[in-house]
Formats: sequence, C-alpha cells, structure tokens
Amino acid sequence: MPVLTRAPGTKPHPTIALFVILACQLMVVLDATVVNIALPSIQHALHFTPAGLSWVINAYTLTFGGLLLLGGRAGDVFGRRRMLMAGLALFTASSLVGGLAGSSTMLLIARAVQGVGAAMAAPSTLALITATFEEGPPRNRALGLFTAVSAGGSSLGLILGGALTSWASWRWVLFINVPIGIAIILLAPRFVVEPARRPNKLDLPGGVLATGGLAALIYGFIRIASHGSDTALTVAFFVAAVAALGGFVAVEVRSPHALMPLRLLANRSRSVAFVDMLLVPAAMYGTFFFTSQFLENGLHYSAITAGFAFLPLTGLIFAMSRVTPRLVARYGPTPLLLTGLVSITAGMAWLSQEQASAGYLAGVFGPLLLFGFGAGSCFMPLAFSILQGVDRNDAGAASGMLQTMQQVGGSLGLAVLVTVAANGGRSSAMLTAAGFTGGALVLTLISRLGVRVTSSEADMAEEAELVAA
Repeated sequence: MPVLTRAPGTKPHPTIALFVILACQLMVVLDATVVNIALPSIQHALHFTPAGLSWVINAYTLTFGGLLLLGGRAGDVFGRRRMLMAGLALFTASSLVGGLAGSSTMLLIARAVQGVGAAMAAPSTLALITATFEEGPPRNRALGLFTAVSAGGSSLGLILGGALTSWASWRWVLFINVPIGIAIILLAPRFVVEPARRPNKLDLPGGVLATGGLAALIYGFIRIASHGSDTALTVAFFVAAVAALGGFVAVEVRSPHALMPLRLLANRSRSVAFVDMLLVPAAMYGTFFFTSQFLENGLHYSAITAGFAFLPLTGLIFAMSRVTPRLVARYGPTPLLLTGLVSITAGMAWLSQEQASAGYLAGVFGPLLLFGFGAGSCFMPLAFSILQGVDRNDAGAASGMLQTMQQVGGSLGLAVLVTVAANGGRSSAMLTAAGFTGGALVLTLISRLGVRVTSSEADMAEEAELVAA
C-alpha cells in the first residue's frame, strides 16, 4: 500500500473524495461530446466551414489523447493530486475563454488548451481512487462507479449539451465547467489524499513527437475534405505525420523512461485490444457527430430534443457498464466483446440507411439501441484484455495507452469520416464507421481463434467479479 501524504487540514472523507474524483473524470470525458449538439449553433455564430467544424471536437480530443501518456508520467513525478488540480485549473480557465470566444480561432485555441488540462488531470483519477480506498468491497464499488462514469460520460454529454443549448446558449456548454471546476479545485486539497511520488523522468521528446505526428495526420485528413488530396501542402502534412510518428517509435525504443513501452505490444491479444480500442471510439465519435446534425438539420429537432433522442444509447451504456463485470466473470471477456462488436457494426450499418422521411423511430431509435448495447458491452472486456498479465511496473503505462487509444481513435476516426462525408455523403461515412468496427470484429476473431482460456484469463474473470461485488 503506498504511503500517503495529506495537506494541512485534509480530512479522510472517502465519500467526498470519490465525488471529487468522479466529477473530474466526468468533466474531461463529457467534454469530448458535450459540444456536439451545439455544433449547428456554433457554426452559425462563428462562421465555421463544414470541414472546419469538426475541429471543435478534434482540437480537444487531439491534445487530450496526444498528451495523456505525458500527463500520466508527470503525475508520478510531481504528485497525482497536484497534477489533477493544475490540470483542472487550466481546463476551467480555458472553458471560460472558450465560452467568451468571438471568433472560430479563439474557440479552437481554447478547446486545444482544454485538452491539455484534461490530459494533465485525467491520468491521476484511477491512482487517487486506489490511494483513497482500501482493497476489498469499498475500492471495488468505487471502481464500478468510475467505470460507469467513464463509459457513459460521452453519451451523457449529448443530452447535457442539448439542454444547455436550448435553455441558455451554446456558450454554456463551456461555461458550465467553470463553477464545477472551481468547486473541485477547492475540495481536492481538503479531502483527497496525495499518493507518494515515484522518482521518474519526463519523456518530453516522445510527447512532442507523438502529439505533433497525430496533429499532422488528423489535419491532413481534414484538409482533404476542404482542399482535396492532390495539393502539395496536404501531402506535406502526411509526410510530416509519418516522420514524427516514426521518430516517436525510435525514441520509445531507446528511452529508459518511455511513455509507451513497446514490450506491452508483444502479447497478441493485448495488441489487438489496443487496436480495437482505437477503432470503436473512431466509429462512436463519428456517430455522435453526424447523427446529432441529422437530428437537428434533417429532422429539424431542437437542440434539447436532439440531446434526449440519444437517451436510448446513453441508458444502455450505463446499464451495460453495471452488468458487464458479472457477465465477464461468468463467461469470460471474449463472448461479450464479440457480441458487442457485432451489435455496434449492425447499428452503424443501419444508421447509414437513415432518411429524414423515415422519422426517428424507424430510422434512428433502433440503431441507437444496438450501438448503446454494443458499446456498453465492449469497453470493460477490452480494458481487461489490455490490463491482464501486465507487470506492476507497467500498469500505469498500460492504463495511459488505453486512454490514449480511446481519445486518439475518436479524433482520428472523426477526421477520416468527415473526409469521407465531404466526398461521398453521410451515408458513406456511416458505412465507413461500420467498417471500423467490422474490422475490429475480424481482428478479434482471428486473435482469439483456437486460443483456450488461460489462467491469466481466469484471474481476469475473478477480478471482474470483484469489481461487480
């Protein structure tokens, strides 16, 4: 058990500490999607182009995902609670600036800085839960709540975004973070303990190369949507992306303090789970982006009606996140993961056929049910597949890679789907998204083909049962 430190006046109050930690996690996960329903209003107010509008989402998810690994290592060096508070301070300030934005450039800069703050704060949440709660039922219940918040936060953002946009203004999808962030910053030093720091060094070159490479790659796809693929500048961005990401791999191979230890990819099942964790959010973020605009522009829903139209998806994700640990404990992760991927792929294919003339019940409700069931079924088995059998010294890196794949997958997938939509329409984009999850399904089947249940999988099932307790 790690040695804990307390600031003067800190009181051991696990319930308040858990509230603070979960509120932080909800804020950073929710902010990846809370602006989706507000996008038509933002586009009209700040004069975004259709392709440029996707950067309201990507500016956040790119810096968030690209800097997560560096943020996790910084927590080891400077202190988990300290990084959580510093990250939230930056996140809160940039939310205020974004809400006051008078131009598209100002909003995108604020969103990018929000992502930096989220990357500083988010990696500390799990470590702080471990430090606050003793092993056994208290920690298991806390982890169960954390899983539910993480799984459902993105879809909950769609409902909250719709309510705030309809009842107030699109600016309130950003302003809402300010009072919540201030409250967390004030409560954290009083009620959240500080785990002992571990001596380590920051891999700054790796962090810069990874973030720069991903930015160039995503911008290249967005640029295709507006300028085509045959311009010299578009090609230059893709070349720069390959060079930067290749440099990142070279740095990680040689660095004793690698942000992404490549030995974690030696296990076939874990490697495929990482790829799946990239592909599923790639389809998921695209669904949120295109379906929210279809509801408002195609079916002419108000922002709040469009937000609540996602309730079937949100409800099923939350429900399945509570049931999944017990199902994994009983049947193992593979059947549930495969079922979830089939359900998501079917939902995506169905959404590609939606027409305004069909209405909500015939064209949207069913696909959202399938998507919610599938997403709620997938994420916990994927997390277990990634974390099982990982050496204790690599557990933090594996967790950081998991979150990074999720955020980067969403950002990169949205960039690709916006490009497809610009050239072939929304239906083609949804079919491409179905191809993402269909590819994940095929990879999973191949990786698990003929593999018998091992002792490590049995241990994983036992761990799932404990979390469900």
